[in-house]
Amino acid sequence: MLTTQSTPFAEVLGHGALAITAYAVLGVLLLVAGFYVIDMAIPGRLSRLIREERNPNATALTASGLVAVGLIVAASIWSSGGALREGLLATLVFGLVGIAVQTVGMIAFDRIVGISVRSLVSEPALQPATILLSATHVAIGLITAVAVV
Repeated sequence: MLTTQSTPFAEVLGHGALAITAYAVLGVLLLVAGFYVIDMAIPGRLSRLIREERNPNATALTASGLVAVGLIVAASIWSSGGALREGLLATLVFGLVGIAVQTVGMIAFDRIVGISVRSLVSEPALQPATILLSATHVAIGLITAVAVV
């Protein structure tokens, strides 16, 4: 007679809750890191530009960068296969790589294409170049996320 050993339900729930909490904390930390990298790339305080000056260019560029990081984090979690420690490490590494790739993308557009993030955030009205750069952020995040999987 063949017997199978099952994992107690409480253990499954506990491991799942721990994994969710750990990935959520790591994801939030990576999003905060992404925010501050964007903040270093533009003139002025990003939080002030968004909250007080209500700058649509700073808001769109930041939001798209954070969506890109979120895509990378989600793909890293998806590809972890349930191995929590390895998944957290992979998510940290891929998240940081994604933030670096976003930064390089911003610099490349500034230097090669001539679309300066610094000049965009000095404009009070939403600029067409902001839409292009925002779409590029999301595309880079999606490409990086698919590369992870």
